[in-house]
Amino acid sequence: MKTTFKIFSVLTISLGVFLACSSDDSISQDDDDMVTELHAAFAAFNPEATTIFLDGSNVVIETTGLPNHETVYWGENHPLYREEANVDTTPSIMSSNNNATTITVDATPNLTGNTVATNFNTIGIAVSGASIFNDQEGGGPLDQAAASLDWTGAHIGPGVYHYHLEPKAFTDDDDKLVGILRDGVFLYGRKCNTLGTYPADLDASGGHTTSTQYTLGEEEYHYHIINELYTNTGSYLAFAGPYQGY
Repeated sequence: MKTTFKIFSVLTISLGVFLACSSDDSISQDDDDMVTELHAAFAAFNPEATTIFLDGSNVVIETTGLPNHETVYWGENHPLYREEANVDTTPSIMSSNNNATTITVDATPNLTGNTVATNFNTIGIAVSGASIFNDQEGGGPLDQAAASLDWTGAHIGPGVYHYHLEPKAFTDDDDKLVGILRDGVFLYGRKCNTLGTYPADLDASGGHTTSTQYTLGEEEYHYHIINELYTNTGSYLAFAGPYQGY
C-alpha cells in the first residue's frame, strides 16, 4: 500500500507540473499575440479632435466630433463657416451642438464570424474626427434628407454632425483613408492604393484584401467607398454594410 501511495503521489505531482507548464505556455502565447502599438493608419486622424489609445486588445477612439474642414454647419460666426446657399440646412449648428463620441473597436478585427448589419447613429469615426453614418436617416432612406447634406456629404440631424456620402473634404475620387468603422476595419476612398484605380474584387461590403499605404507591403482586409453613384445624391455612399469584422 505504501508503494502504491508513493507512485500515486509522484504521478499527481508530475501531472501538476505538466499542467502548470502548459498554462505558462498558453499565457506566453497570449502575450506574443497581444497588440502593443496602434496601427500606422491612426496617424492620419485629426489630433485636435481625436484621442486614440490601446486598451488591452481594443482601440478606444474618443472624439469631440468637430471636423477640421469648412461647412455651412459651423454657423456664420465660425472661421470654418462655408456659405452653401443650395443646402437645406437643419436647425442645428456645430458650435452649439454636442458632437462628442467614443467608440471601442477590436485592434485585430475578427474576420471569421458572421457579417453584421449596420444600425442607426455612429457606425465609424472619420479621419476629420466627425462621425460616419450609413444609408439611413431618421428611420428612413437617406434620399429623404439628401437636400440637407453639405458639400462634403454631411449634415447634423438628428444628433451629431456626420457623413453619409464620400467626404470630399479629405477624399475625392482617390485612395485616401476615410476612417475606421465599429468592427475595427479601416475605410478608404474609391480607389485602391495597390492598383492605382478602382478595385473590381470588392465583396458585398466594399471590402477586399490588399496592401495599403499604411501596411508596408503587407496585405490587410479593408473597405472602400463603392464606386457607384447613390440614388439622387449625385455622390457615393460612404458605407452601408454589412460589417465583416465582428
